[in-house]
Amino acid sequence: QVQLVESGGGLVQPGGSLRLSCAASRSIFSFDSVGWYRQGPGKQRELVATLSSGGSTNYVDSVKGRFAVSRDNAKNTLYLQMDNLKPEDTAVYYCNAARGWGSYRQDYWGQGTQVTVSS
Repeated sequence: QVQLVESGGGLVQPGGSLRLSCAASRSIFSFDSVGWYRQGPGKQRELVATLSSGGSTNYVDSVKGRFAVSRDNAKNTLYLQMDNLKPEDTAVYYCNAARGWGSYRQDYWGQGTQVTVSS
């Protein structure tokens, strides 16, 4: 059983920064892809950033230049550094790990951590 535990959410003012962490119960390299998704109030869950086992990153356009996804292999931990936060970044952020692709993809999710950007 794979466990993903997020931390680091909270309340921050516009323009501020937060760093989210996701501790995995096994090596991040055992997954084909890891990343972060978010679900804002009244919205569908959307992809924020992904990091492949080969090191390739992908970001949704709205966070490019402000967010950065990274990993610490020794700690089996995934991070999301969020800078210049905006009110529209308010959402529950979920850590994701996946094995396989397409119809063979198997996803694992954390419990989510709330990020609120407000003055």
